[in-house]
Amino acid sequence: MAELRAGWEVTSSASGAWERPQDIIGATWVEARVPGTAAAAVGPGERDFDDEDWFFRTRFSAVEIASGDSGRDASEPAPGAGRFLLEFDGIATVSQVFLNGELILESASMWATHAVDVTERLLPDNELVIACRALSPLMAVAKRPRQRWRTRLVHEGNLRWYRAMIFGRSPGYAPSPAPVGPWRPVRLVRKPTSGIEELRVVTRLEGEDGVVAIRARTYGGFADAEAAIGEATAELTPDGDGWLQGEVRLAGVEPWWPHTHGKPRLYELAIELDGTEAARRRVGFRSLSFAQDIAEDGLDLHVNGVPVFARGAVWTPMDLISLAPADADLRRVLERARDAGMNMLRIVGTGAYESPQFFDLCDELGIMVWQDLMFASLDYPISDPEFRAEVEREARQVLLAVSGRPSLTVLCASHELEQQPAMLGLDPALGRDELWEETLPAVVSEYGTDCAYLRSTPIGGDVPFHANRGIAHYFGVGGYFRPLSDVRHTGVRFAAECLPFANVPDSVELPTHHPEWKAGVQRDAGPAFQLAPGFDFDDVRDFYMAQLFDVDPVKLRRNDQDRYFELSRATSGEAMAEVMGEWRRAGSPCRGALMLWMKDMVPGAGFGILDHRGLPKVAYHHLRRALAPVAVWTTDESVSGITLHVANDRGERLRARLRLALYHDLHNRVADAEELIEIEPHGHLERTVEGMLGRFVDSALTFGFGPPAHDAIVASLESVDEPGMLISQAMRFPAGRPLGRDSGERTGVRAAARQDADGSVSIAIDCERLLYGAFLDIPGYEPEDNAFSVEPAISRVIRARPVSAGSNFVGGSLKALNLSDTVAIEPPPVDVPSDEHREHVFVADA
Repeated sequence: MAELRAGWEVTSSASGAWERPQDIIGATWVEARVPGTAAAAVGPGERDFDDEDWFFRTRFSAVEIASGDSGRDASEPAPGAGRFLLEFDGIATVSQVFLNGELILESASMWATHAVDVTERLLPDNELVIACRALSPLMAVAKRPRQRWRTRLVHEGNLRWYRAMIFGRSPGYAPSPAPVGPWRPVRLVRKPTSGIEELRVVTRLEGEDGVVAIRARTYGGFADAEAAIGEATAELTPDGDGWLQGEVRLAGVEPWWPHTHGKPRLYELAIELDGTEAARRRVGFRSLSFAQDIAEDGLDLHVNGVPVFARGAVWTPMDLISLAPADADLRRVLERARDAGMNMLRIVGTGAYESPQFFDLCDELGIMVWQDLMFASLDYPISDPEFRAEVEREARQVLLAVSGRPSLTVLCASHELEQQPAMLGLDPALGRDELWEETLPAVVSEYGTDCAYLRSTPIGGDVPFHANRGIAHYFGVGGYFRPLSDVRHTGVRFAAECLPFANVPDSVELPTHHPEWKAGVQRDAGPAFQLAPGFDFDDVRDFYMAQLFDVDPVKLRRNDQDRYFELSRATSGEAMAEVMGEWRRAGSPCRGALMLWMKDMVPGAGFGILDHRGLPKVAYHHLRRALAPVAVWTTDESVSGITLHVANDRGERLRARLRLALYHDLHNRVADAEELIEIEPHGHLERTVEGMLGRFVDSALTFGFGPPAHDAIVASLESVDEPGMLISQAMRFPAGRPLGRDSGERTGVRAAARQDADGSVSIAIDCERLLYGAFLDIPGYEPEDNAFSVEPAISRVIRARPVSAGSNFVGGSLKALNLSDTVAIEPPPVDVPSDEHREHVFVADA
């Protein structure tokens, strides 16, 4: 097998100008990358890639690539050498493929995979041309059946006829560039004389045993087939029409867990035909259950019998321009999701199907996957027989790729397909069909897919956007400008999308009124052809800034833009963390929430908690603390005071010290208490401030019997086994967030660095007055925590890892929301041991 990556070029023409490669005359070819897109080759610019025809070409030597025997012509296979296939994992969108001038493939789906037998067509030297036809002229042709509803999600409603990505064609969310080209790998494969064409694997737990059920479609002749996992083996037996089946049982397996709740244990499964390995894949064993009536009760997910609060984000394409991110970049972003305490990612129907590497990493890292089929908002022509058949083929290809993976948890047929007509006052049943409700569930069952199946989201309630039933897309806090208290009033069961905030990145070079800034800010154009709402998500964030900080965002933006950006970052981070804490508490009806979204696709203040480069924003750090498997947080219960919540999602008992401190004027400790706590695996604990102190202190400042006796409440979870080790910490400011800015000298701030033996740097931060919203800037290093607060008179140590192997510590700075100046980080002393001082290192995933 050889992936064809080298020597690609691309050119374009007006729609229909060149019918075949032989017609291309006088073209200017530019270097291209495959897998990749036209936009990646020529630059995204302002070009509409759907308006032109695009031609990708390369040449390859069949002798060098496919023969396996130097000097033998691949077009003359040796006896028993098998056949040769050209495999295409995805071409966007309406395309033709020519080999040596001969048309060998036509496709009208970006999502379809193809394998073409080219054994009789190969020459010693070959030219491969992929023609991607202009989509705009095709969409301009009127088609039947007509749309029963129209959406503003895309410019052209006839996109519904073509299996193409909505992102890149979605005004307000991801308007450009449209993906065009061979966005997935192209390979030349020598097919052995016998082997496996289709492999279906289903795993299950039976007591302490792991069982793998195997069904494989084979070709060619062989005498025996065997499956092996660990020390266990089993014979696979024929089941007619070239199929093999069998089960292999491995005793005493460790189950696969989402990383928040245990270890994502994987095992190697190998299948041999006549003693030669024919297939290998990793498998995991886990049980999965969910609510019997998801449309009423939400997902209510249980893994291995344990209820799991599913938290994470909507996944967007890592690289919107090329759709072909490097494996290292993909791993880095998925590791950031894991490190942020996220245990679920949703591959949304407006995006793209992900690569096998994505699922391999999610299996390995313990991240559950919610997989949408790529249908969203449009009135798809599912009554058309050809379109319907294409949908079923697509579903089968997707299930063949993802079934049997322990990370696959939810399969959703569509996105907002019932909400769109409902929001127009039409019957939500217009978005339903036997295809979604019967045919596709039957295909899921055929493949033995162990996951929850949903026909669409949102779903449940009298209309699908009533968020207190089933699966919600909850935008009350966010898109609908509701106060934070709306989260508890609404009673969300599961939020498959939520918290749309324009999260400001750490680095800003443009003013907020600049057109390029606004290009990176999402805006909701509304559910139908109607006047677009007069706001974008900058306005949403400003609304909550006024709520949280009691400032006028418009005046602040005009008079002090740097301060405006600082409070903007803090606003979305604190609001999102507050909501997640509300949903995560033991008494909440909510069993999961997925934020919009993980990573920005373009530069700017997008929904992502990572910027377009994959770097954390301030919101990421707030959520990392709120979602940690072991965490403490607080909620304001009005006249019932402040409640402390402690979660232990881990599979081991937690022994820790819960410490409470109340401060007046941000530095005078006026009350404190501590308790040695033990929490069972996957358990929760609640305490109140008054309960821990043993007396009334009006902790939430709701009674108002006199001047506030405290303005800061600090709840800390500390290690018992490693004294001084801070596991988690939460602060609440019942008298208002401390925005008054003092100098570093008056606050008594000192930040000292220490070089650690592993190349990282530890920053010890001390202060005499509480430090609010501290932010570390260390060139060449990435702090493991940031945008945090520091308790007075208790040292806090933050470790920073080098960004690259060659990073050298040259200093850095610290600033905070209640500091008027920047504090330099003192360089490390010479020849001081590195790992002796570990007080109050924050361990978000302890």
